[in-house]
Amino acid sequence: MIILKTPGELDLMDEANAIVQRVLDGIDERVAPGVTTAELDSWAEAIIREAGAVPAFLNYKGFPATLCTALNDVIVHGIPDSRPLEAGDIIGFDCGVIYKGYYGDSARTYAVGEVAEGAATLMRVTRESLELAVQQVRPGSRLGDIGHAVQSHVEKHGFSVVRQFVGHGVGTSLHEDPQVPNFGRPGRGLRLKPGMVLAIEPMVNSRSDKVSMDADGWTARTKDGGLSAHFEYSVAVTSEGPRILGVAPEVQTRIADVECLATSVS
Repeated sequence: MIILKTPGELDLMDEANAIVQRVLDGIDERVAPGVTTAELDSWAEAIIREAGAVPAFLNYKGFPATLCTALNDVIVHGIPDSRPLEAGDIIGFDCGVIYKGYYGDSARTYAVGEVAEGAATLMRVTRESLELAVQQVRPGSRLGDIGHAVQSHVEKHGFSVVRQFVGHGVGTSLHEDPQVPNFGRPGRGLRLKPGMVLAIEPMVNSRSDKVSMDADGWTARTKDGGLSAHFEYSVAVTSEGPRILGVAPEVQTRIADVECLATSVS
């Protein structure tokens, strides 16, 4: 069942996602060689609780941490640990919070120091695919338009979209209907309506899209050892177009500007 949110509920979700963005911005300032994901996880939990929110992932179905991490070949759901980050790594962080009964959910992938050109390109293309997908979030569009925007941009650059994991609706539950694949055909699938909130999250592999699971039951990584990148926004469908929840106005404006983005990805 798809739950449409009222303007007041969207405002609360905007506040929840603003806390998530604050955490991700802070991680951007702290990621460096020698830092551990466990240290960043502890810091993130403290920031979330100071903001009056609760870490959404901590103890969710038994997950043992505040942040999901994704180091190099990890796609999603890695567990923070004491391994120091090294120059040349890429590291993804997925963060969720519960604030006044509503969820915020977003993710970014970061470079640790200087990274190889291929890794930097993978990260850039994945972020661009998310921004292109966001532009499809408007009344009357279909889920296939979102997936096609991601898939076409990713495959144009020779990368692979992960199919085993997809985006989702979000609201008073972390995972609501509908599922939001990062692949699809334009003009197909569920029609979007004002009040829907979608967590759109391209997961892109440098080689094959095949996935392998670690023995911990959480960590999903590329089967062939290639790199993976992950970016995510929670986006509301409104009569005026996409509303990216929690981001600064200048980010919203840049991503909503089709001509600006078209120029930046050419």
